[in-house]
Amino acid sequence: MPQQRSEVQVSAGTEADLSALTDIYNHYVRETAITFDTAGFTAGQRRPWLRSHPEDGPHRLLVAREVGSGRVLGYATSSPFRPKAAYGTSVEVSVYCAPDAGGRGVGTLLYEALFEALEGEDVHRAYAGIALPNEASARLHARFGFRHVGTYREVGRKFGRYWDVAWYERGVGKTYSPA
Repeated sequence: MPQQRSEVQVSAGTEADLSALTDIYNHYVRETAITFDTAGFTAGQRRPWLRSHPEDGPHRLLVAREVGSGRVLGYATSSPFRPKAAYGTSVEVSVYCAPDAGGRGVGTLLYEALFEALEGEDVHRAYAGIALPNEASARLHARFGFRHVGTYREVGRKFGRYWDVAWYERGVGKTYSPA
């Protein structure tokens, strides 16, 4: 069910979005430590990732588009937390906004739609890893009821230095209410 806030609409990601999604992700690969990938991707290399997020189910890809132009402003995903079966009701979530779309509420709109979509799924917990420092991401996750559960110190090396990753969690589902 598409959601809309002023000039932005959120709906499931499609093959037609792949190039724009790859461009957004590659920005963060090249310019930031937000992702620990160190080399950019082609759209073809990202196609299996896109296809691993169907329109329904616990592993989603939602895309925010500018109404009128259709320009992709960002995306949010829920992906498998770990590959072992017992982790099946847990997801790892993330949100990426186009570099010029930050601070416009796009991330909030994407997470609102994502968590609404996950309400009807067999998902018990959502986890998010935030490379530090990243105050904007920490604030976004706190707004959605995530709580800090631990920090992996110097777990990733990028740009010639080590980075910490803070892990956050929240409940998902009909019985969930933020503390």
